[in-house]
Amino acid sequence: MRKVLVAAGWAWAATIVWLSLMPEPPELSIAHGDKLGHFAAYGLLMLWFTQLYAARGSRLAYAAVFVAMGVTLEFVQGALGYRSYDVFDMYANTIGVVLGWALGALFRPRFPRPAGQPRL
Repeated sequence: MRKVLVAAGWAWAATIVWLSLMPEPPELSIAHGDKLGHFAAYGLLMLWFTQLYAARGSRLAYAAVFVAMGVTLEFVQGALGYRSYDVFDMYANTIGVVLGWALGALFRPRFPRPAGQPRL
């Protein structure tokens, strides 16, 4: 079961990459919907992984990867020509990761890796 949950988390990360690079991403028809979308996508991603990994070091590593992913994708968007670079999207991504981590810290991980189990 845990392997399926880890795969689902990485599928969500891949979906974020795909949505970030597609020519015409879906838009939320509310004020600042774009930023809310970034915030929610990265927040849920980090929250998901906090439920899979209990160790602070593992969570820190995932947070760093997700923040780097958000920053890198913004630079890639700027280079593509059909999307735009927006530093505020980077902020929304990063705030989402931080708040996802904070929310995850309130709960005991639901599916931690058992001691002695090899890393995936």
